[in-house]
Amino acid sequence: MNTDEFVAYCLAKPGAQETYPWGEEEIVAKVGDKGFAFIGLSGGSASLKCGRNSEEAAEWRERYPDDVTISAYIGRYGWNSVRFEGGIPDDEVRELVDRSYDEIVSRLPKAKRP
Repeated sequence: MNTDEFVAYCLAKPGAQETYPWGEEEIVAKVGDKGFAFIGLSGGSASLKCGRNSEEAAEWRERYPDDVTISAYIGRYGWNSVRFEGGIPDDEVRELVDRSYDEIVSRLPKAKRP
């Protein structure tokens, strides 16, 4: 999956918004006021919420050790850095985006959910 396809998939989610809080090199895909994908536009990777906790996220790192690593600063909360242009099949990349989005939506107040 290339960067354009990845960004398009993220932004097609209900209520998704495209923001650039740190400049033009990184998109934060948000739902409500919470980010669910931190997308580096030049590196072919994104930080995604890969589980409710660090143990669930670790399963993805064990499965794809060359393409999934713990996210700096937020990894202990279940976030991984995922190379979507790497060796992970596209359907599993989409599954990771779906998981991240669903997890963040579940934490929004009902009035702010799409």
